[in-house]
Amino acid sequence: MFQDGTVVVGEVLASRQSVRSKVAEFFVHYEGQNRRLDEWIGLDRFMEEATATPAHAAAAPVVATRSSASAAAPVDLKSVSKVTRSARRKFDEINHIQPSLAELLPSQATLERMHEERTKVKYIDRIIFGRYDIDTWYFSPYPEDFGRQEVLYICEFCIKYMKYKHTYDRHVCPLKAPPGREIYRKHNLSVYEVDGKHAKVYCQCLCLLSKLFLDHKTLYFDVESFMFYILTERDEDGTHVVGYFSKEKDSLEGNNLACIMTLPPYQRKGYGKFLIGFSYELSKRENIVGSPEKPLSDLGKLSYRSYWSWMLLEILKDAIPGLGIKDLSTMTCISELDIIDTLQSLNLCKYWKGNHVLCVNPKIVQECLLAAEFQRPKLLVDPKALIAEWKPPPRPVRPIKPTFTHQNSILAAQNAAVKASDLPVHSSVETNGEVTRETLPEPDMVLDPNEEDPLDDIDEDDAASGEEDDEGDEDELRNMDVDEENEENDDEWDTESDES
Repeated sequence: MFQDGTVVVGEVLASRQSVRSKVAEFFVHYEGQNRRLDEWIGLDRFMEEATATPAHAAAAPVVATRSSASAAAPVDLKSVSKVTRSARRKFDEINHIQPSLAELLPSQATLERMHEERTKVKYIDRIIFGRYDIDTWYFSPYPEDFGRQEVLYICEFCIKYMKYKHTYDRHVCPLKAPPGREIYRKHNLSVYEVDGKHAKVYCQCLCLLSKLFLDHKTLYFDVESFMFYILTERDEDGTHVVGYFSKEKDSLEGNNLACIMTLPPYQRKGYGKFLIGFSYELSKRENIVGSPEKPLSDLGKLSYRSYWSWMLLEILKDAIPGLGIKDLSTMTCISELDIIDTLQSLNLCKYWKGNHVLCVNPKIVQECLLAAEFQRPKLLVDPKALIAEWKPPPRPVRPIKPTFTHQNSILAAQNAAVKASDLPVHSSVETNGEVTRETLPEPDMVLDPNEEDPLDDIDEDDAASGEEDDEGDEDELRNMDVDEENEENDDEWDTESDES
């Protein structure tokens, strides 16, 4: 039963003894509801059928009904005839409906089951963050002693977490702003750029905090290869964290955003779309086309779809003839795949003769612009407020592993130099961080890597004839110089060794 009197069916996943109330509590997942609504409840929230046998509560579902006064009846798509895939997808996005395990690919379904098993129980009910008391949504992998606390105290400036209130009250934070460079300021809003390599502990604590409000997030501790852009509000007490997004320093997939989160007290105020717009403003400065890392959360997908739709509709309402998808991508720095997906949901793009073609209907564009979900964002990024000297962080140098072909190309170039100079050359080959020196053969013995070694054709019996010491002969073969000028000396050397 919800606190507002709504009665639903749920499943008990775990039980514990509350430290505050000293009574038994049960962690319940409500069927048909998002996991963010899972919570710890006491026996007073159960119906009589469930409280009759509390010892078996962990195996019995909570039988209940929903009151008509507190909730509206959901729309059943199955009862509606001729529902198109576009209409179903739009309905799922508006109502935050996640795909079921049966709708996922087998590999995705396996990963989803593993994820749900590891994160199905959240032990932290609330966090005290500055002046806010915030209910958590999901499990976060805080260290064992801290992750089992019912209430966690987090400093809003350094993001360090504490178990007890008296520790939190005595905490004197050395920071009044994120430990990075302020790259944007307008009115009371600021954006700080923090390098995960230079502020590792701060960024790790920030990731653990964001996991309390994000279901699918895997980055907790490996933060050195990411940049964090933290949105804050300023007042006389300091700068207060509103939300952030992270970004890989060198993304192989061309992503301009890896993770985005807005704290619940600041949601529905336009900060989410502001962070999205800021990520694309940085892409414009870098002169690249970007896309967020997939998959997006349900709320993230809604924010992105709304932002993309507004951006594209603003251009299409005054579109000139001949405008294509590639032109839209160049103007907005939104990837072509994201543009196609967004325009198809608006019925402004069709697939015709192997290509996606814009079908701009002024009437449809005006209707979309009047829709509530495609209105102008409350907060827009001012490009002039972004510091002019901002440059993207230097990309890390990827180590080049020497391959067989790569080494042979180096040796071939050095052999060509030997032919030109007729001087003995030693090459340095780096292998696993160690430099070894090897003597190159003379120019007339340069081997083609595709040819067989001529020494393999030597018959062992012929090579051993007339030689009494095999080890001595092997040493002679290793040290033998095949230059034509020294052939006579080599014959005398062999004769002396035979006589010995």
